[in-house]
Amino acid sequence: MTGTRGYHHGDLRRVLLAAAAVAIEESGPAALSLRDLARRAGVSHAAPAHHFGDKPGLLTALAVEGFNLLAQDLSGVDGLLEMGVAYVDFAVRRRAHFEVMFRPDLYRADAPELVEARKRSRAFLRSAVVDLPSGPGAADSATRDTLAAWSIVHGFATLWNAGALPDEAGKDPREAARTVIRRLFEPC
Repeated sequence: MTGTRGYHHGDLRRVLLAAAAVAIEESGPAALSLRDLARRAGVSHAAPAHHFGDKPGLLTALAVEGFNLLAQDLSGVDGLLEMGVAYVDFAVRRRAHFEVMFRPDLYRADAPELVEARKRSRAFLRSAVVDLPSGPGAADSATRDTLAAWSIVHGFATLWNAGALPDEAGKDPREAARTVIRRLFEPC
């Protein structure tokens, strides 16, 4: 390679993942191509394939990074309410990761590093449901409670990112999420 297209990145993998996140935020994962990614990163068109193999390989790496970042964001949070707010905050701040993480049709869902990263992030949400009172069938209530809590915060985050919430939701996703999630703790 010669000129400005030569290998000049200290961590090209990291640069390519960051460029992929920007491209996905702009156009969505379907429009992402390795060739465009190489152009964005200023490297040869073969460089992304060298690091990720193909588009599903790239999106697998982005999903792994996303699940690890989500676990990191949730690791210092106490309580189900604030865990849910942190989840929504992650989804808003890291839209590209969030958009890819929950689309197993885009990546290699059985990749060991992905399975492990997904487990790690889910464990934090599961640990927060211990604050909920146990009802009938307490043996499997943690699984149901985790699914319910995740569905609520994930649904809220998805609606927020899509701009589908009414104006009454406000301008601050964290405060809006806090208001909605708080409903879990209020009597009907």
